[in-house]
Amino acid sequence: MKCPECGQWNRASMPHCTNCGAKLNIDAASRLEWKDSLRDEGQSTSYIRVDEFGNEDRTPDSRDVLAREMQELKVRKREGESRKAKMLERAPDTRGIKIEEAPQESKAGTIRMRRVSPASVAAAQEAEIRHRVRYMDDNGSFIEPRSYDPLYDNPGEEHHYSYAPSLGGKLPSRARRRKKFLRAFGTLLLIVALGAGGFFTWKYFSERKPTLQYTSTASVTATMMDDLAAHTILIPGEDGAQIYIRELHASYVVSGGFATVQVADHTWYDNYEGTLDETMDVTLTPFLKTSAGKQTPMEPITYTIYIPLSPITLNTPDSLRTEVATTMSTIQITVRPGSRVTVNGVDCSDTVSSETGEMSYNATVQPIGDNVFEIKVRSQYCRDNSINVTLYRAPQEIPLDLAVGTYGTTYEQVIKVSATTLPGAYVEVNSPYSDLDITSLDSTGKFSFNAIFDHIGNNTISITASYPGRKPSVVEHTVYYVPPADQYTIKAWPLSAEGYSELLSNMAHRASYGQVYVVTGVVQYSVSEKPQMVVINTSEDGKSQPVLVQNYSRTTWEVGQYYRLYADAYSTYNSMPWLNARYTYTK
Repeated sequence: MKCPECGQWNRASMPHCTNCGAKLNIDAASRLEWKDSLRDEGQSTSYIRVDEFGNEDRTPDSRDVLAREMQELKVRKREGESRKAKMLERAPDTRGIKIEEAPQESKAGTIRMRRVSPASVAAAQEAEIRHRVRYMDDNGSFIEPRSYDPLYDNPGEEHHYSYAPSLGGKLPSRARRRKKFLRAFGTLLLIVALGAGGFFTWKYFSERKPTLQYTSTASVTATMMDDLAAHTILIPGEDGAQIYIRELHASYVVSGGFATVQVADHTWYDNYEGTLDETMDVTLTPFLKTSAGKQTPMEPITYTIYIPLSPITLNTPDSLRTEVATTMSTIQITVRPGSRVTVNGVDCSDTVSSETGEMSYNATVQPIGDNVFEIKVRSQYCRDNSINVTLYRAPQEIPLDLAVGTYGTTYEQVIKVSATTLPGAYVEVNSPYSDLDITSLDSTGKFSFNAIFDHIGNNTISITASYPGRKPSVVEHTVYYVPPADQYTIKAWPLSAEGYSELLSNMAHRASYGQVYVVTGVVQYSVSEKPQMVVINTSEDGKSQPVLVQNYSRTTWEVGQYYRLYADAYSTYNSMPWLNARYTYTK
């Protein structure tokens, strides 16, 4: 109902305006009659709140509950006043009755009375009715004062009967009853006043303009950022508020109830030089910023990140422990481009390919048994990773070594090889060679020769040194020989239907001198990853003439891609030709 004085809207149950206190224009008789008949037994108005997780919360309207309680209080007050008036009307004057009480003899007291005549029975009964005027005890309940039975009519004789000890003797006086009533009524008024004060206080603060608030509960989710591991943090707050993150030196605006902060995991350890563990606990310290620049600290946000290992792949040799018989042995690995690589503490990062991440290391192997090479890799956004490659070379009674810098890969079919052994020893070259020079063998133990590579691919240089009374020493060194592309590709034969059949029929002959073929087609499937071996259909329709091809080129093949390969014959595999590809070309 709208107040006629100030225009404030009030509930229809309110007799006065809650704003200015003016009396509302409601007919008193109809209002009281309507309020007496009102019994709202149903559920009060409720607010339905749904949080971000879809959970509902039904909270009753506290104002409706307070209004209903006030209405019931007024009804009870009117009923009490009406009952009091009726009791006073029924109760006659009891001042003519005299009762003498004897001292209490036990827990139940006694009352001494004189016997009356039969004619006085009616008067006694009337007095009994007077004694039965109800009054309130200390707890506010209405009780009967006495139990009285005038059955004796012999005057002068006294009789005793028990009465309830809870009465405590004499009836309370009218003044005492009035005092108790006023005390109860004052307590009731105090409760009503406190309830009304609490209601208006709640209303005042609830209608005030809300201030910036925040909650310390933030959600942290693992995500990706620029293809790297990251975490997204949602910090709840009031829209428009600014939240400053001390560790990131940046501020974020709250929008849609949250400030969104995305942090890449590597941010926490990019500049860390020590040894990193697999996990790291990190902490963000947010501050709530006001328009005046004041910063209020919020609860820190802590979560755990996982630090990946730097990737490293051993290409050569095939295992972490290998037996060799040469002074020089090549260790080839693949790491992420731009990685920092050390071998036995020596930085070799400059030898890592910036495109493929491949690195070759020429290891000097002493004839002492196990030669251990520790390779450590630190890639960007990763923690250190390491492998130990062990090259075993049997101890020698006769020292025999190739010169440092002997080629491991060459385009030349003939190269010069130098070696050193015990002066006066006898040396023998077991692989194809020419021009053996032993003029300085007896004095210095040095000798040299020209190694000849009779086939494409890996060629082994083998040397034996002998001396009387000692066990012979053997040195073997593998050199990968492939002619340059302009010399190799011009020797290629096409794999037509006739050429495919002829190759299968004469594989041993073609492989003996490494006949070169050109293989074109789409990679059908992979047979092996290390070394990489795939199957390609070489027919024009791409459905027949399968060929197994082993990859010796610098390009990694992918299934479903088209390639033109130049490869030399090697053997057969599952009734199909087996070729070794030296050069790869794409469309």
